[in-house]
Amino acid sequence: MFEGRSLDSPKVIDGRRIHTESFENVMKREIIRVEPLSTYLERWKAPTSEVTRSGNTVYVSGFPPFDRETGEVVKDSIERQTEIVLDQMKLCLEAAGSTLENVLKCHVYCTSVEMFAQVNAVYSRYFPNDPPARTFVNVPAWPGPFDIEIDCIAVIE
Repeated sequence: MFEGRSLDSPKVIDGRRIHTESFENVMKREIIRVEPLSTYLERWKAPTSEVTRSGNTVYVSGFPPFDRETGEVVKDSIERQTEIVLDQMKLCLEAAGSTLENVLKCHVYCTSVEMFAQVNAVYSRYFPNDPPARTFVNVPAWPGPFDIEIDCIAVIE
């Protein structure tokens, strides 16, 4: 991880020897805007960053299923909403230099466990081989007319 970097004198932190200068360079947090999603999310006044990257780790926020052209929330079947949020996740990952294949963990938030099978059918198309770890959480409602959000953690190779 520190190959090719100059290391400072190690410091002892919690009983471990750490080269702090190099550690700080690797762990710097970067906010990544992803258009048009960043603009659409700002309309909701949500205090969040769309994508953050630290070292080779990428964190992608969940999004409502935004219409790509208008920024309005898509009111459609759970299958279509799932496709849209996964396409948005893919766009965010690519903006950060990663891919769906590098996703380590997803959190799926859905307004009904009754939609589990439909969500899985779409989700498995985006992660056909060796899917990432995942949690499916039933949420009672969103502050808008949509049924699903998916966030993720990924790496950059």
